Amino acid sequence: MFIGREHEMSVLEETYNQPGFQMTVIYGRRRIGKSTLITEFIKDKRASYYIAAKSSLEDNVKKWSAQFISDIVPEMEGVEFSDLEGFFKFVGNSCKDEKTVIALDEIPYIAEVDESFLSRFQGAIDSILSKKNIYLIISGSAISFMEKKILSEKSPLFGRRDNQIFLKPFDYLDSAKFVPKYNNEEKAVVFGVTGGVAKYLTLFDDSVSLDDNLINNFFKPSGYLYEEPYNLLMQEFRTVNTYNTVIEACSGGANKVNEIADKVHESTAAVSYTIKNLTTVGVLAKVSAITDEKNKKKVNYEIVDGMYRFWYKFIPKGRAAIEMNRGEVYYNTYVKNNLHDFMGEIFEDMCRYYVLSHGLDGRLKCMTTNVGKWWGMGHDRIPTDIDVVGIDEIGKKAILGECKFKNEQIDKPVYEDLMNRKGLIDRKFEEVQYMYFSLSGFSKWVVENADAEKVSLITLDDLYS
Repeated sequence: MFIGREHEMSVLEETYNQPGFQMTVIYGRRRIGKSTLITEFIKDKRASYYIAAKSSLEDNVKKWSAQFISDIVPEMEGVEFSDLEGFFKFVGNSCKDEKTVIALDEIPYIAEVDESFLSRFQGAIDSILSKKNIYLIISGSAISFMEKKILSEKSPLFGRRDNQIFLKPFDYLDSAKFVPKYNNEEKAVVFGVTGGVAKYLTLFDDSVSLDDNLINNFFKPSGYLYEEPYNLLMQEFRTVNTYNTVIEACSGGANKVNEIADKVHESTAAVSYTIKNLTTVGVLAKVSAITDEKNKKKVNYEIVDGMYRFWYKFIPKGRAAIEMNRGEVYYNTYVKNNLHDFMGEIFEDMCRYYVLSHGLDGRLKCMTTNVGKWWGMGHDRIPTDIDVVGIDEIGKKAILGECKFKNEQIDKPVYEDLMNRKGLIDRKFEEVQYMYFSLSGFSKWVVENADAEKVSLITLDDLYS
């Protein structure tokens, strides 16, 4: 069953319905669902879809032409091309009046083995394909390559595309659709450990328990996700060990360049380069304290990919047990008891998404155009933080929020802690709403004393309603 991606499908359909030649570039991290999106889109259309191979240009032309013939002109089955220009001429001659979709997936595999390919592809687009009723879709997982070699002004293909789709992970609401039988807490955990990545979500079977799914995928030597970070790093980078140690350092609490450099015993220049690459592929992200983005002292680097977060928190400590096929014991005695702690940051991310989307929909006290978190010195000059800060840049208003993913209700101390942080963010923003997000609800004191005009009490179930 195809889930979500309504916006992306709408972009593809609208582009497809335009007359003449159109071109869309789709890119995003591996396992994100690009191939599934393309194959779903071309259903019931005159279309040819080819996934490039890690082989020579000549071999790819042979395979691509064979796929095109099988899809579009099956009566010519057996005809083969080894010359790129000859194949493109054949494509042009085979696409007369009816709209035809030609999808080339993993274009970096071809472009990286033959430096002339992109220029020759450009020539074919300009002289042949652009004169036909063709919808060309090109796709790739190597994000840095796609941005530098396909989308940038220096690319031979620059100026040919009509639009681009940067395919991102599913949000927590769409992720829940993959496991509809689970309760909301279980759905949140699935989102947390998969990061909303399509392939990982399909691995969870809601006809069995969440514990069994986690054990089978992460805590068995045969589990799909047991070696997944290494597999991805090896596909993206040459020096896997360097990237692995940097991620481990971040997972261990080092979140500034100099702190990470000290932990991995590398220069800050080398670590900065590694961090930049990990940021490009979406493993890490540069995070600033909202309303204080220009303060370089308030810049952290955090693991933002949920699967990496979960893996680096739990797998390294349990490797020996997992390799001895005792991963289930390790999970039940250690991991399961720490799931709520792991979910703390994930829950904060979910709440920020809730504030941003509800603010834009007009369901909050102001129209939030930006959301993040804040940290710094409190009124008592003791370091403190605010989990959720929603900003209305136009109206100069703000929303402050506190998040607790615990098996205990939010009570008076937590309620008052957030209220005591009034005025800490930039004073040009009037604080108009305070939001408390809780897995387990709220104490009688909080319910009775919360200011109904300014305070909202939100449960996990409310996030999914």
